[in-house]
Amino acid sequence: MEDIRAKSWVVGITGASGSIYGVRLVETLLSLGYHVDLIITNAGWRVLSEELGWGASQREAVMHEKFAGYEDALTYHPIGDIGATIASGSYRVEGMIIMPCSMGTLSSVAHGTSDNLMGRAADVMMKEGRPLVLVPRETPLHAIHLENMLKLARLGVKIIPAMPAFYFHPQSLDDLVHFLVGKVLDSLRIEHQLYRRWGE
Repeated sequence: MEDIRAKSWVVGITGASGSIYGVRLVETLLSLGYHVDLIITNAGWRVLSEELGWGASQREAVMHEKFAGYEDALTYHPIGDIGATIASGSYRVEGMIIMPCSMGTLSSVAHGTSDNLMGRAADVMMKEGRPLVLVPRETPLHAIHLENMLKLARLGVKIIPAMPAFYFHPQSLDDLVHFLVGKVLDSLRIEHQLYRRWGE
């Protein structure tokens, strides 16, 4: 039988600053017709509260409010649910993006600890040979951070640091957010119109 389920991407949001990046990525994927399996770490919820004013006490209700109209295309997975669909390689997804990615989560992925659903889902992407994109957001970086990124890059993980460009003359913070989300989508060969490309 033909599988008519929408193609799905796993998106992880961690406790690194820049939660708007992950939220905008989810919004964009949903608007493009993809299904999204979303994981947010406990620290990620705190940053969403601090940076975007999201309430963290009623998480399922917040998901319905913030992504209204896309409830059927979004599946929220609690960080401790190691029995979730995305913890298994037999569950079909296109790949995974962790945006923003904290150094703690990056280290967990680099060392294969799989100590929560975020780490396990990332581990599944690697063992199944599916795309895995990490968007680290930290500065300055010390040697351990850099070594972990190098280790993952050598394993085929795409590292896209949260570094905005200015050649397209951004006029707002949204422009900078869209640029970075667009670069992630470019790496996954997903068509979008989020920013003006060089030469356009």
